[in-house]
Amino acid sequence: MVDKKYEDRGIVLDFLPHGHPSDPRPIHLREPIAQIIGDTFLTLLEVVPVEKSTFEPQEKLFIGKGERKKVDRIRRRVGYGDLTAAAKAELPKAIETMISDAPERFVEFFNKAKPLTTRFHQLELVPGIGKKLMWAIIEDRNKGPFADFADLEKRVKGLTNPKALIAKRIEAELQGEDKYNVFVRPPSKKSFERGWEF
Repeated sequence: MVDKKYEDRGIVLDFLPHGHPSDPRPIHLREPIAQIIGDTFLTLLEVVPVEKSTFEPQEKLFIGKGERKKVDRIRRRVGYGDLTAAAKAELPKAIETMISDAPERFVEFFNKAKPLTTRFHQLELVPGIGKKLMWAIIEDRNKGPFADFADLEKRVKGLTNPKALIAKRIEAELQGEDKYNVFVRPPSKKSFERGWEF
């Protein structure tokens, strides 16, 4: 089986009808763009709309291969620092939507997380999970996998709102705050080298 490499869907964070303010080209040469987050690899991207299309924040888009109704092309991958203030403000809500749309994927993390080193476990990467909660999760999952977030919260005493904790972890990974990436596909050097020529 070949690993999937591209995003198929995304959520709009911001729509810039006159292009990104940091685009060095004169305003009349800029094309409209939308900043989005892909829902598979949590990739931050800029897309170019089909002519006369507009986007609303939190709108879900098809961006995969094949016929796209509103997206002409993917322009480039961006980093957190390239996002507009409006896009950064919309990001937490978009992450929560993605977790709610595919909760099983994130519950699976609690069922399968492994040690990173002899002293540090993947579970400890999640804000609010220290050694005590980590061991409580491991001990309880040994009795059987967690079915969903409600089951996880019910069985592990002291673990409150795991969905929100995962959302915080994803945002931290997108901001590049940690060397470990559990949920976000780390950018390759090439992703950013092409700049405005993407």
